[in-house]
Amino acid sequence: MSGNRRKAFLVSAVLVGGALLMTACQDTDEAADTGASQGSSSAGASGDAATPSGSPAAGTGKGSGKGSGTAGKGSGATGGTEDGAGSGADTGNGKREPVGQSCGANDISWNARSETQAGGYILISAKAKPGITCILPAALPTVAFGSDGTEAGPAEQAAGKQITLSGNTTAYAGVNPKTTNADGGKELDSIVVAVGNDDPEPVSLKVGTITVDKPVVTNWHTSATDAVPFD
Repeated sequence: MSGNRRKAFLVSAVLVGGALLMTACQDTDEAADTGASQGSSSAGASGDAATPSGSPAAGTGKGSGKGSGTAGKGSGATGGTEDGAGSGADTGNGKREPVGQSCGANDISWNARSETQAGGYILISAKAKPGITCILPAALPTVAFGSDGTEAGPAEQAAGKQITLSGNTTAYAGVNPKTTNADGGKELDSIVVAVGNDDPEPVSLKVGTITVDKPVVTNWHTSATDAVPFD
């Protein structure tokens, strides 16, 4: 190969290599520009995604408001409780009457005295204390005698009726302390009275000296004459 031709070939190779180098640099720059553009788009997309994310946050605020509304309804339930507290037995005319409480021995003013009728018995009377309204159940009063707690049995075959004590209303029960004809028995001077066996505060009543042997007691009555414990 002549010197001129070799020189021309080298020049051509240098030109082609420069062109290739320029092309490569251009491609690199374009790729960088494209990456930057895509990065910007990604950032924008990310930023746009953050905005919708904020919208649910605002929705959370609305949810909180609804929660407060629920709390308001909960407060309304308190009103329902108050209404429930004021409810009672339905009288059938759209109104409700308060349901009375059961009497306990400490709700009552007690009295006991000896009577001569029917061979002798003890008349117990019970009145509600001032300001109290309560119900004596349709059951025998609990009457016990002596340290061994001997209880009086039923003097009547039929069940009694419940009695509401209030104001001047008085309930009566008659106790026959000795129903046997034989001699003997316990000599006592007081009785213990309660409203049922579960009454936590029974009372002791003085009755004078009595002989106790198989005692019985009547149901509660609103008339003293109905509380005589006949055999």
